[in-house]
Amino acid sequence: MQVGFIGAGNMARALARGWGDPVLCTDSGSGRARALADELGGEALTSNHELAERAELVILAHAPAQLAEVAWEAAGAAKAVVSLLASTGLADLRSSYPGVPVFRIEPNTAVQVRRGVLAFAAPDGPEDAALRERVRELFARVGTVVDVPERLIEVAGACSGVGPAYWALVVEAWVDAAVEAGMPAAMATALVTETMAGSAELMRTRDTLAMRREVAGPGGATARGLAALERGGVRAAFASAMDEVVGA
Repeated sequence: MQVGFIGAGNMARALARGWGDPVLCTDSGSGRARALADELGGEALTSNHELAERAELVILAHAPAQLAEVAWEAAGAAKAVVSLLASTGLADLRSSYPGVPVFRIEPNTAVQVRRGVLAFAAPDGPEDAALRERVRELFARVGTVVDVPERLIEVAGACSGVGPAYWALVVEAWVDAAVEAGMPAAMATALVTETMAGSAELMRTRDTLAMRREVAGPGGATARGLAALERGGVRAAFASAMDEVVGA
């Protein structure tokens, strides 16, 4: 399926690198489209209308405020649309692209290494079933696609879309603590990141409470460390972060 990116920012580049296919892309003058086409092959186009004519699937990766402008430029040419735009509902997309199948996807940047998580909100009409499956298969090449009701897609983004940044912050804090305790940063980074990767695999097969109990013996070092994290407000911090992202 030939995709065309309108916008060539971080998320568009992450998806394109994950697929590794030649791309059609445009930008608003930043030069990123040309750089992406040079990197992966394909073409950086100067016209959103031409991109919509040539692509089987148009991926909206521009600023949300540009929705009406871009839709006007692509009018009558887009065959199917996937939106990466934050806080832009399917109703608004249908209004902007009347008669065109539209889908919302909330990915994260791990798609560039094909380990992304992608929240997928799609129309329910039977006329879109075959296309919906093709779109799912396309995005499943770069990660795990999770079907999400559109009313929850902002919450999904606050779980997975922001996730790489949150985990990066956790790793930084953890590594900094180890460095303060006397460990070289490279050694601490290897220990923390590999521990996170292994723990993620474990959590595929057991719940978090059971996993904590396997590690934290009564009164032991892990139990004391967990208590310190609770006193530090880790749960409240994540709850506040959820409120900030969903309410944005």
